[in-house]
Amino acid sequence: MKIVSKPIEVVCWFEENGSPHPVRFRIKNDDDTRATIKINKIIFTDKEKFAGNPVLVFNCLSLINDSERFLELKYEINTCKWYLYKI
Repeated sequence: MKIVSKPIEVVCWFEENGSPHPVRFRIKNDDDTRATIKINKIIFTDKEKFAGNPVLVFNCLSLINDSERFLELKYEINTCKWYLYKI
């Protein structure tokens, strides 16, 4: 997987305890177009610190250009920002 660390827009749902579950996300391409990618499966979720900030890490499986790809999304808890970290 390649590290890209780009900010993304995410549609997700939250459990009663506040845990997010991403459904799909939209990313801005290099040519200023936007692509929407559906998350087919969340393989596992982990909590870690990134630059001193607590983040939730989601390892996911998505269908991109007719092939399944592994993705890593990061959610910064303090700022509520999402990042596509690896693809």
